[in-house]
Amino acid sequence: MLREEWETLGAGAKRVYVREWLPVDQTSRAIVVICHGHGEHGERYQFVAKQLTDAGYIVVAFDHQGHGRSEGKRGHMISLSAALDDTIRVMKEASNRHPNLEMFLYGHSMGGNIALNCALRHKPEISGLILASPWLRLAFKPSAIKEWVGRGVAVVLPSLPMSTPLKQEDLYRPSKLNIAPLSDDPLNHTTITPKTYIEVQAAGEWALQHSRDLHVPLLLMHGTGDRVTSYEASKQLGISLGEQCDWESIEGGLHELHNDTNGDEAVSKIVNWLNVKLP
Repeated sequence: MLREEWETLGAGAKRVYVREWLPVDQTSRAIVVICHGHGEHGERYQFVAKQLTDAGYIVVAFDHQGHGRSEGKRGHMISLSAALDDTIRVMKEASNRHPNLEMFLYGHSMGGNIALNCALRHKPEISGLILASPWLRLAFKPSAIKEWVGRGVAVVLPSLPMSTPLKQEDLYRPSKLNIAPLSDDPLNHTTITPKTYIEVQAAGEWALQHSRDLHVPLLLMHGTGDRVTSYEASKQLGISLGEQCDWESIEGGLHELHNDTNGDEAVSKIVNWLNVKLP
C-alpha cells in the first residue's frame, strides 16, 4: 500500500496530523476514515489499513488533538464539539482529495464515541458507520468518591493530567500480528484530563439516548472479554437500532479487536460488511 500524510488546522487553531494509505495497482472503491482510541494514534492502524487497502479501500487516519503527532496537551480534549469539528474537517479534506467516492466512518473506543456522536449530531454524507468496542460506558465503574472528586477537579483544573488505569493485558492478547506494547511507542500515553473524561462519558450517554436518530447502517463489534469499555452498552445500542445494526459479538474478544488474537478475522468482518454496503 502507498502512504501519504498532511496536516490541517483543527479546532482552536491546533495542528492536526493526518495520514492515509492507498491501494496499489487497483481502482479505489471507497474511503474509510478512522477515529482512534484514547491514548493512542492513527499509525497503530496500519495493520487494519493493509487489509482494507488490499480490498481496494483508501484508509484515512488522523491523530486527535492531544494525541500522536497532533498538537495539544496530552490526553486533553478541548471539547466534544471540537473533536467532532476536527473529524468533519478531515472527512471533507479526504473527500476533496478523492472526489466521487463513497465514505465510511470507523471509530474504536473513544474514537467510537466520537464517530457515533459525529454521525448523530452532524449527519455527514457517509454510506455507513463502523464502531469497534466503543466507549459508550466503561466496563468498570469508578468509585463514587473518585467521580465526585473528578467532577470537582473538572471545574477547577479541567486540563490536569491524570493517569489512566489501563493495563497492557486488558487491550489485546499476543498474536501473529506481533503488535508492539504501548510502552514501546513514545507517541502513546496513559494520561487523561478530567474534562475529557466527563465529556466522553456524557457523550456516550447522550448517544445511547438518541441512537434512533442514526441515519446510516451500522456495523457494531464488541468482545465479551472487554475489560475497558462496556459490552452491555454496545449490546443496548445494537438492540435499540434493530435491523439497522449488524451486531457482532466476539466471544472472549478483548478491547482492541483488530490487534487481538484473531485480529485479522475481525478486520475481515469489516471488509465483508463494507463490500456488502457499497452500491
